[in-house]
Amino acid sequence: MTRKATTFAAAAAVLALAVSGCSGVGSPAAPGGTGTGGDTTGGAGASGTITLAGWSLASTPEFQKLADTFNATNPDYEIEVREYDATNYDTQMIADLAAGTAPDIYVQKNLKNFFTYSDGDQLMDVSDVAGELSSDVLGVSAYEVDGATYAIPYRQDGWVLFYNKDLFAQAGVAEPDGSWTWDDYAAAARELTTNLQAAGSEATGTYQHNWQSVIQGFALAQTPGADLLSGDYSYLQPYYERAVALQDDGAQPTYGTVTTNKLTYQAQFGTQKAAMLPMGSWYVATLIAQQASGDANEFEWGIAPIPQFDASTAGTGNTPVTFGDPTGLGINPAIDPAKVESAKAFLKLAASEDAATVLAGIGITPAYASDAVTEAYFAVDGAPSDDLSKFAFGTREIHPENPVSPHTAAIQNVLNEIHSGIMSESTAVDAGVTQAGERVQAEVLNR
Repeated sequence: MTRKATTFAAAAAVLALAVSGCSGVGSPAAPGGTGTGGDTTGGAGASGTITLAGWSLASTPEFQKLADTFNATNPDYEIEVREYDATNYDTQMIADLAAGTAPDIYVQKNLKNFFTYSDGDQLMDVSDVAGELSSDVLGVSAYEVDGATYAIPYRQDGWVLFYNKDLFAQAGVAEPDGSWTWDDYAAAARELTTNLQAAGSEATGTYQHNWQSVIQGFALAQTPGADLLSGDYSYLQPYYERAVALQDDGAQPTYGTVTTNKLTYQAQFGTQKAAMLPMGSWYVATLIAQQASGDANEFEWGIAPIPQFDASTAGTGNTPVTFGDPTGLGINPAIDPAKVESAKAFLKLAASEDAATVLAGIGITPAYASDAVTEAYFAVDGAPSDDLSKFAFGTREIHPENPVSPHTAAIQNVLNEIHSGIMSESTAVDAGVTQAGERVQAEVLNR
């Protein structure tokens, strides 16, 4: 076993334990667990199949859409999608890789665990594919390690501000105009809460879900000089102070309420219990689908750029800064060598404008950014049509939530524990931020 393989085995064991203890958005479990490996007979004239990992296939059509797009034109191999459990995806994938039963192509859901796969020789070098991509594809550099590229992004979500136009009108509060800083956002949340509740509504001005991303992701992306790997987390303090004050003032449900009552962001915003929602762009497709099915109320909504650290990046004359990890596709090095070129062709297709237009047509935010993609995205029935929504989607500087490093996953686990303490108010903000630095230094960086 190589040094890297040994590293992967050790890291995989730790990661499997860490991931298995985490909760996430629920989804149907994969039939029969993690599935089995091996080749199967292809259809439509193809000589064989290339397997692709996916999850929640009944509600997440992007994987089959990409497969269908490839299968329509490729005569050699047909892409066959294999379903995994969304919540336990990494745990199951690590088990299948170790057993030699993993799919030929598998998804990097985010960057948190990417280093574990790449450093453990579990991803093929696809630098040749990356070199052929358009400069309009976002997030390619996120998958580079020591000058080589190990995955290709096909989608690039970024966080935006969803807002309910009807509730803003009811409260008599001016809608976001793209110029907001976080202080503007906090002031609007308080004013919305006061005015809506004075009119007999129980809605709060905003809803911030209980994930650490909702605070830490913005602080890392927007604060000048912030560095996840530095061990200095003072940049988190103003973001936490603002969030705690909002829940103390009743403009946002408390962390305890969110966790104890298992509130979901979809229900809070979709049933008009909150006038604003900072959330990833993936929610656009969900909200459209839920309004069409009746799972969400009918109301007019839009998206605005996420509030900014200061005025230097705010306004439609600037490029707002937000965060979001790309979602990429990598090739299992254990793939049949005869299938490699077709697998690489699939990765290239997935990052193309043609595939991006297909994904945009179902409300997915693709990695390929162009006017044609934006047009397809907002042509979806039920999508907002205002200029600010289009600006928020098409104009943004996206920083990764999880910079690639051997320490990233461990650091994020520590910061998640600190997040719980601060937001539950069992730990003061300044004490929590100090503890975060001390723990990361002792438990991660200096070990």
